[in-house]
Amino acid sequence: MSTETQEETLTLEEILSSLKELHRLILWNDDVNTFEHVIYCMMKYLDYSETQAEKIAWKVHNEGKCAILEGSFTEVEVYRKILQQEGLTVSVE
Repeated sequence: MSTETQEETLTLEEILSSLKELHRLILWNDDVNTFEHVIYCMMKYLDYSETQAEKIAWKVHNEGKCAILEGSFTEVEVYRKILQQEGLTVSVE
């Protein structure tokens, strides 16, 4: 059994433009995570205060999603991976 991997090649221009472009990390509502877990993750990984984290949890609950971080693709992608490992439903826009 062989495994094939595909490499993605980017030009320097594409890399530099992605660094300048701001991306947003979106937290989505799901039926799995509790308010307590969402609040805990926002405080632990994104350094939100408890009040800020509670507001995010309620916004996600009521509106279905909330932008929780804005930055370069690389920065946002790091936090996406961390929060996904915690079981949260997140995506990058």
